[in-house]
Amino acid sequence: MNTLTIDGRAVHFKPGATVLETALAHGIDIPRLCYHPALSPSGGCRLCLVEIEGRPNPAPSCGLACAEGMVIQTQSEQLTTIRRDLIDLFVSEHPLNCATCDKNGACELQHYAYEYGIGQTSYDFEVSRTLFQDDNPFFVRDHQYCILCGRCTRVCDEVVGRNAIDYAGRGFDSHIATPFDGIMLDSSCVFCGSCVQVCPTAALVPKTQHGRGREWEFQRKRTICGYCGVGCGIEYMVKGHEIVYARGYPEAPANGEFLCVKGRSGWDFVSSPDRLTQPLVRRDLAYKLGITAEPWTLPATSPLKARKPEEYFVPVSWEQALQIVADELAKVVSAHGGDAVAGLSSARCTNEENYLFQKLFRAGIGTNNVDHCARLCHASTVTGLGMAFGSGAMTNSIQGIRDAHCVLITGSNTAESHPVISYEVVRAVKKGASLVIIDPRRVPLVDHATLWLQPMPGTDIYVFLAMAHVIQREGWGDAAFIAARTEGFADYVASLEVYTPEVAALHSGVPAEKIELAARVYALGQKANEIGDWRLEIDPSAQSRNLTISQSHNHSISRGPACILYAMGITQRTNGTDLVLSLANLALLTGQIGKHATGINPLRGQSNVQGACDLGALPNVLPGYQPVTDAAKRQAVAAGWGLDDLPPHNGLTVVEMMHAAVEKHLRAMYIMGENPMLSDPNITHVEEGLRALDFLVVQDIFLSESAQLAHVVLPAAASLEKDGTFTNTERRVQHLHPIVPPPGEALPDWQITGAIGERLDAALGRPAGQVRWRFRSTAEIATEAAAVTPIYAGILHHRLGDGGLVWPCPSPEHPGTPILHTERFSRGLGKFHAVQANLPAEQPDPEFPLILSTGRVLYHYHTGTMSRRSVGLDWREPRGYVEVNPADAAAINLRDGGPVVIHSRRGQVRTQARFSDRVQPGVVFLSFHWKEAPANLLTHDFGLDPLAKIPEYKVSAVRLENPSRRE
Repeated sequence: MNTLTIDGRAVHFKPGATVLETALAHGIDIPRLCYHPALSPSGGCRLCLVEIEGRPNPAPSCGLACAEGMVIQTQSEQLTTIRRDLIDLFVSEHPLNCATCDKNGACELQHYAYEYGIGQTSYDFEVSRTLFQDDNPFFVRDHQYCILCGRCTRVCDEVVGRNAIDYAGRGFDSHIATPFDGIMLDSSCVFCGSCVQVCPTAALVPKTQHGRGREWEFQRKRTICGYCGVGCGIEYMVKGHEIVYARGYPEAPANGEFLCVKGRSGWDFVSSPDRLTQPLVRRDLAYKLGITAEPWTLPATSPLKARKPEEYFVPVSWEQALQIVADELAKVVSAHGGDAVAGLSSARCTNEENYLFQKLFRAGIGTNNVDHCARLCHASTVTGLGMAFGSGAMTNSIQGIRDAHCVLITGSNTAESHPVISYEVVRAVKKGASLVIIDPRRVPLVDHATLWLQPMPGTDIYVFLAMAHVIQREGWGDAAFIAARTEGFADYVASLEVYTPEVAALHSGVPAEKIELAARVYALGQKANEIGDWRLEIDPSAQSRNLTISQSHNHSISRGPACILYAMGITQRTNGTDLVLSLANLALLTGQIGKHATGINPLRGQSNVQGACDLGALPNVLPGYQPVTDAAKRQAVAAGWGLDDLPPHNGLTVVEMMHAAVEKHLRAMYIMGENPMLSDPNITHVEEGLRALDFLVVQDIFLSESAQLAHVVLPAAASLEKDGTFTNTERRVQHLHPIVPPPGEALPDWQITGAIGERLDAALGRPAGQVRWRFRSTAEIATEAAAVTPIYAGILHHRLGDGGLVWPCPSPEHPGTPILHTERFSRGLGKFHAVQANLPAEQPDPEFPLILSTGRVLYHYHTGTMSRRSVGLDWREPRGYVEVNPADAAAINLRDGGPVVIHSRRGQVRTQARFSDRVQPGVVFLSFHWKEAPANLLTHDFGLDPLAKIPEYKVSAVRLENPSRRE
């Protein structure tokens, strides 16, 4: 260990550490204003000056590298005088109206002014920066409080990667500005609020905080974000029963203190007047049951166009609603059997709620017909990675990404769908990592990419197979790893023979030399400055060389860590499982797995989609991915629930449920927190299926489009209103805590489901208490779940603390497993799979000549149920649009910002055209957040992935029509 002396104490320091970092690590405080631990040192404020023995002048400790034997003094009369003078200079142009300032009690300048006794300046007071910018609903920029520390500019560059702001002007005119001092909306700002997070004064303040109180008047409550699967820890400032503002905190394991715009500002949906507050029964059922006296018929109007759907329902008590649900489900089970009922669980509900929901169907109703939205996003991940590694989840940690030498991203618009993970990618690039992006669309991270491969939609599998071909051909694989830890290599290599870079270029449109470069950079884990003239390392005779299992692999190859990130651009495909296997094959071929900053990392889309899968909300597996067809495992779970056995055959998937409903094989559905009327493909068919049901109960926080078709609607608590756990994309199980109470009579989902289970047993004449439905807390549910879920056996609430636990955690003493497959794979040996390239199920033709791809935009989430009821998010992106390449727009004389109609074989959607070179000619992109322009009226539900049964969202054939011509 290296040692230096600070204030007379001998302390150890890490190689490369600064004096300030080392002092803080040992509890020695040094004043500082421009320094932030997550940012590069600036040295601008000079408050952190220290004296160094043997040097004549003090130096800023934030940029001073530690050296062996160095002797540092952090406090002295000279340093105190310098610091007082500096604070005096700061306040000479900084208003000291602390009593009325929103930052009172949390302002770092105020803290040091108090510490050094500066009540007023000794200089002539003059505020040189007077600009006040209130141009967005997220935060206010009040330049009179700015001290030009530069934290905001550095975080925007070094973490967020947007460079939306920088210094402008000179001398007294210096200030922080957007380009040309324009409004934030016209800059590259993404309103993440990271600048607000790091600002030491009141120069940047959340808009919702203004006038609401001082810091000491707020309660601080922490929980986990309810949006995407990153699982960010958020601290909420609460006054009474209202959230004032939100911020990150440094100890949060997934995100540190940085958040995205949805996490920081998208919480206000909880107080929307649209919230469900009491149970509802549809008027026709209410009339049938004698609750109302007037007959009524459900209108034929689609929920997508209904004007006052709340008038379809009458309020009832909880007791009435629960009994109706139990009685109606019991009728169907008695008349048609348990398999005539199906349930959709929710990736937005907690682990405990998903566990109890699937238990209701298996132990209460007697069917495996339970699924959730993972079927529509990452079913192919669970299937493909399970086949290759034995575990269908992210292999590495989120924060490990920053240490990779190469990051390969494919099928993921990370900066918009998982913004906080994109911060880790930006950090890696800033440290010198190469960034390879394989995506048909120019996603924002392309701005940071070393190499961008742009295949036509549906052809990327050729690129992956050709990359593997090149790696094997050039001897860049890891022969020792392959020999020791894998199987199936010979058949795999034989299957690669035909997939040359030239063949891939012909099918995908990606130049062969780019494919070869991507193969090398990933296989060798090369940093951007290590790439050099890559052509010199390609053997000229390689194109005619046969691929063989030889000892030609160079064991002296220098290989840095490389990781793969992917999302639904890979999985939401008719060949999604093959695509996942192709990526897994690349990791096995190069040995880029089982080590820090490597691995295969699927980015899960919703806050608890990982946990919903883990706890058994799937039709083919019990909690912990135990197959329902495995009698021994099935009966062990049954015994834990007080039963002899459970249904032994696989249930229906989401898409199969809708087909079965239309065909009357399915008679009733219970939907918890899902909205298939917007999220499922071919929603015309979905509506037909839901209308055909004898009974539909929907449990949600809003009257969603699906709920509008329900016979009974049950009001649920949102994630900010309840206790439980979420499992994030890196398999980290974290504890939720309620921040505000639920509105009206709304209840947590686990209480509702448990109450239905009790009443259903009674309605079916079963012994009371044989299966447990009543729990006093989510901790009790988690304890039961741990007993029947081997990978969660050690996941108990009292163990989670602030950092959570990462599964597999097989015992109450186990510390968790942040990195999978370090010594052996879950299945033993990693398995190569020979994969053939197949094109999407639907191809463009003369009638429908364009390819439609769907996905998310930054400011909204899933079906928009929450985000579109957030004032700021809706302000930033208030309406749907389709991205159209200017060449395709010109062909039919579209106007940028004007109307356009998109036709497919399933239906048509009218929306706004937005010209963009983010999509290539022949391709259009439409997000799926908008009920006014529902993308899934256009997508198809045929040609499912044969193994994962996931539908194709990324390639549908469409044509554009200019309605102005028609009108």
